[in-house]
This record gives sequence, structure tokens and C-alpha cells, in this order.
Amino acid sequence: MLWKLLVRFQPCRLCSFRKMPSVPQYRPFLACFPYTTDNQSKKENKRTVEKLYKFSVDIGKIRRLKGWVLLEDETYVEEIANILQQLGADETAIASILERCPEAIVCSPTTVNTQREIWQLVCKNEEELVKLIEQFPESFFIVKDQENRKLNIQFFQELGLKNVVISRFLTTASNIFHNPVEKNKQMIRILQESYLNLGGSEANMKVWLLKLLSQNPFILLNSSAAIKETLEFLQEQGFTNFEILQLLSKLKGFLFQLCPRSIQNSISFSKNAFKCTNHDLKQLVLKCPALLYYSVPVLEERIQGLLKEGISIAQIREMPMVLELTPQIVQYRIRKLNSLGFRIKDGHLANLSGTKKEFEANLDKIQAKKGRPLFNPVAPLNVEE
Repeated sequence: MLWKLLVRFQPCRLCSFRKMPSVPQYRPFLACFPYTTDNQSKKENKRTVEKLYKFSVDIGKIRRLKGWVLLEDETYVEEIANILQQLGADETAIASILERCPEAIVCSPTTVNTQREIWQLVCKNEEELVKLIEQFPESFFIVKDQENRKLNIQFFQELGLKNVVISRFLTTASNIFHNPVEKNKQMIRILQESYLNLGGSEANMKVWLLKLLSQNPFILLNSSAAIKETLEFLQEQGFTNFEILQLLSKLKGFLFQLCPRSIQNSISFSKNAFKCTNHDLKQLVLKCPALLYYSVPVLEERIQGLLKEGISIAQIREMPMVLELTPQIVQYRIRKLNSLGFRIKDGHLANLSGTKKEFEANLDKIQAKKGRPLFNPVAPLNVEE
């Protein structure tokens, strides 16, 4: 549940305090063509437009989104299209790729072929590679730091990560490949040392590390100082090494992307909201690590939303995981439960919390129980004659 919420980029301290380097959306990032400042005075390259028309590309769409591509003197429309055709892409796929990522036509065929070789290190065949390019053309045509990309792929393979996981990194977490491979190796060593220092076993370390990376590859963008600072802060708050290891695993490494000041703010707010002791609050956090992750405004909004629905603070304390749900999801689920005659404010919140799949399963159980007959119709009745 928490991972799905994280992916939606809700307002949180990841954005407020330790911002991860994001992939720039401006054209110089591709690093495969010269950047000019006089494009406003330039006219469209007619040869480029004609070649794009030849491949049934929607020129109007390109003009609206990234019209500067059409102003470039040197483009490689036919060459890039030929590379895609060699991989097995059909005309429709090629047109779609060039419409969504027109920057592709200003990348030299040499760099694109190199990129193709690099991505094939983790793809079973060309068909799989084409599908990835169709889904994530912008990721494929980022041709900066190709040597770093190749070395990092090889390093991840040596660690034991599956190719399907590495290919997901390439498409959705490309920033980690811009790190020099030595920096990523250093971060892996720090994570391993932290795991062992927190009481983790050597035998389980590899499994723990690979799972952590699979769930949150952005952890590699952290600094060693940030990791040390966060661990020391949690120890000062009274969490044992075992409990910190639990929090780290449950928060999928996002714990290291929070700063002590923001964690302290959330702890203080939660302690006041739930009117609890330090010990009680620690137990709440272990049940629901999101109490550390969410900012004070988010926590306040979610608690107020639950209170408006008639849910008490005592109920929230009993089932704090409900705070992982947005107010909109809470309202929707309560309406669903009410329609089945289940009054959530009079009972336990277990039926309200959980993932979408878990909630729907609970609904089915409630509905089945509601429709169950009060007696067994095939059992004999004890009637006195």
C-alpha cells in the first residue's frame, strides 16, 4: 500500500528536504547534438518534415510539444527509423515513438546503436527491447553517460539482480545509471555495513539488499552522511537496532531520504494528536512506519478526514495503518461498507484499511455473510407433533 502511495508522488518530505536529482526535461540533456540559442529566428527543416511525413508521423503533435526538433539543421530521421525497423518495430510503432520522443531524430545513429547494445545486455531478445522502447522511448534515447550505464548494468548483474529488474531501472530510474559505478558500489557497501551493524545476518544480507534495491533503486542516490545521520537520530529516539531494521525494510529504504528534522516534526505531531507516551508512539510507528514518512500537513489532513467520518482517535490508534489511505479513498470505502450495512465507526477499522485487493476481498466476505441464510435449509427441523 505504502509503495503505491509513494509512486503517486504525494506531497512529502522527499520533495521538501532531500530532493533527489531529477532527470532534466530540457533538450541539452540528451547530449547528442549542439545547443543553439537562435532557434526563434530559424525556419523548420523541410527535409526533416518531409521524412517524418514519410513515416506517417503527426507533425502537428511535434510542433506543439517539441517544435525545436524541426528547426535542427542535422537530423537522422531515416537512420533512426531503420534501426527501429531492424529491431522489429512496425510502421505504427515507429511513428508513435518519433511522435512521443522526437528528440530521437537528433541523436546520431552511432550513439543509438551503442544504446541498443547496452540495453540488449538485459533484454532476452529484440522483441522485448522493442516493447521497452515503445513504452519508454524517452528513457531509451537518453544517450548520456553510456559507459557508466554499461558498467552499472554489469555491476547490478554481478550483485545478483535479475535482468527484468535492471530493465525496470533503465526505464523508470535512469538517474542511478548516471552515477559512476564506483559511487554505486560505495553505496552498496554502506548499505551492507548498515544492515550488519543493525544486527542483520550475513546469510540474509544478499536477499535483503536485492529486495531493497528492487523496491527502491533511488536509495543509491543518497549520501553516506545522510544514512549515518538518519540511523543515529532513530537510535536517539529509542528505537532498537532490530526495530530500525524493521522500519528500513517496511519503508523500502525511503527512510534514508528523510531528514531528522522532518521526522522529529512528525513524531511530535503524532504524539500530540494521539495523546500517547514515547513508548506508545514507538509502537504505533512500528505498526505504521508511514507516521515517520508523511509530513505534518498530510498526517493532519488524514486524521481530520477520518474524524469527519465519525471515526475516533482511539480507533485510529488501534489501526494506524488506515492513515496510509487518502481522505478520498476513505470516503469511497466507507460508502461501500455502508451500502452493505456495515457501520465502520461502530467497529474495528480492519475492514477499511489494506490494499485495494484486500479491501475488495473483505467486501466479498461481508456480502457473502450478509446473504447467508440464518438456518440450514436441508437440516431436519425438530418440531414437536
